[in-house]
Amino acid sequence: MDYSLALLLIFAALGTFFFAGLFYNDFRRQKRLEEIKKIPFKEEYTLFLDKTPHYRKLTDEDRQKIQRSIVYFIHSKEFIGIGLHVSDEMKVIIAFYACLLLLGKNTQNCYDNLKTIIIYPHSVMINHVRSSGGIYAKEQFMIEGQSANDTVVITWHEAKKESYHMRHNNVIIHEFAHEIDFMDGAIDGIPPIENSKYDGWVNTLHKEFDRLSSITLKNRGWGKYKLLDAYAANNEAEFFAVVTERFFESPTALKLHFPELYEEYKDFYQIDTAQLFGSNRSKD
Repeated sequence: MDYSLALLLIFAALGTFFFAGLFYNDFRRQKRLEEIKKIPFKEEYTLFLDKTPHYRKLTDEDRQKIQRSIVYFIHSKEFIGIGLHVSDEMKVIIAFYACLLLLGKNTQNCYDNLKTIIIYPHSVMINHVRSSGGIYAKEQFMIEGQSANDTVVITWHEAKKESYHMRHNNVIIHEFAHEIDFMDGAIDGIPPIENSKYDGWVNTLHKEFDRLSSITLKNRGWGKYKLLDAYAANNEAEFFAVVTERFFESPTALKLHFPELYEEYKDFYQIDTAQLFGSNRSKD
């Protein structure tokens, strides 16, 4: 047999196996989705959801929509407890706040690329190696959550406390904002947005990020920027995640003090959180 023909046949066979594998995986995924659609929403889940300030303010239509998203999330991700038993409460609350971010996106399949949720009972101490000018330093710091690739880490003590009361912070919202940021392949504070809206988003966020960074460096003249907190000045990705927290947790204050920022987030998330979840906390 001619060498070139043999090589062609080998590549053809490899291509066939490759596409057959893709087809099979897609078939299995679609079959699994159909199975999940048949799983009913457990009424006892509402015992947990009714404790959250956000679920109580949703319309009946949005409640039904997010209930299906919760079922999909719970049955399409692996939940792993480290030093604790993963309860239905943990699954439901994490799924609710994760899917709340995508409520306006008209999708029930929240975070298709996410595979694993790791839950710790309390904040976790991790090691981090930092390099500067060829000098390496090993640091330790506490984390309440983390997002990396196809895995999200949540510490339940903080998550539970923040989920049942509207505060500025919500670790579940924060970490899943990172997941949304990464949907376009980069964690850079720019989530997947339409090309026509790209310049407006970048200009608005960079303007406020630069101002916050300058104030944080000087540590004075905070004014309204106290709402955003110094942690948001770490980088653009953290700025996006922190402002997402404020957009859902303190929407009235965010809209009052940062109207341009609020409008960009409202347009991206396709939800008017100030109207839906707003309160009299505008002076926070």
